Amino acid sequence: MTLTALRASAYLHHVAFESADPQKLAEYYGQTMQMEVEKISNSEWRCEGPDRRFVAVKGTNRQLAYAGLACRDQQGVDEILARAKAENIAIEKSPSPYFKDGAFAVRDPDGNLICFGLAIPQKDGFTGIHGPTQHLTFASLDVEGFTEFYHNKLGFALSDRVLHENGEMATCFTRSNHEHHTIACFKSDRQGVDHHSYEAGLWDNIRDWSDHYADLDIQLMWGPGRHGPGNNLFIFIEDPDKNWIEVSAELEIIHDRPVKDWPQDPRTLNRWGRAILRS
Repeated sequence: MTLTALRASAYLHHVAFESADPQKLAEYYGQTMQMEVEKISNSEWRCEGPDRRFVAVKGTNRQLAYAGLACRDQQGVDEILARAKAENIAIEKSPSPYFKDGAFAVRDPDGNLICFGLAIPQKDGFTGIHGPTQHLTFASLDVEGFTEFYHNKLGFALSDRVLHENGEMATCFTRSNHEHHTIACFKSDRQGVDHHSYEAGLWDNIRDWSDHYADLDIQLMWGPGRHGPGNNLFIFIEDPDKNWIEVSAELEIIHDRPVKDWPQDPRTLNRWGRAILRS
């Protein structure tokens, strides 16, 4: 199997969420994730910080509008496009404001809109604690269908699986670059986004983000902890629309190793303490 998305070195560049009150949501991200906020219209607000971007659009709370995965070069974009067409995946126009001409979008089996493109270079001058946009994790009734789409059809590499005792998949982690996961999926009783994550890089930055949240009187809803798959440190907070935000650090870098299967167990999800199991 050709790992087309992995070969393109695609990475999560930005996410866009629907909200009944996009201004409130954008202002929250501006303050909480240290981003500048720009009003585009009454129905769209954009937030941008150092290597992180968030878009809030008018709509239904807790719904992903789209996610943008940037590729290393236009050849990578074109190769994923050709792969999608060969797999008979419907091609849609990309709504992303952060990609150059030549971008496109596809919908996964749950209807999530995923854009691929070449990023417009970010302007200079953004400041804040280190934390680029890094991964997006979905909740789905059908993790196997998720794996079939991202791994078998788009060419994401499969990093790890979490399995129930009966062999059914509880979680799937896929990557499109050397970081352990770019897009993942939990089996759940609902469809949508489980969380999106920012990569702080170092434990000290987890501390700095936590202190920043404390200054804003925002309590951590989960963590600090360490995941099994990915081996990353983490903290979680919740935005006003109840979307989960993760700040992660020390995520595993994979160059060449086989897929690892993990048991569905609290210690798989959090080696240090309390786990929030989805299935």
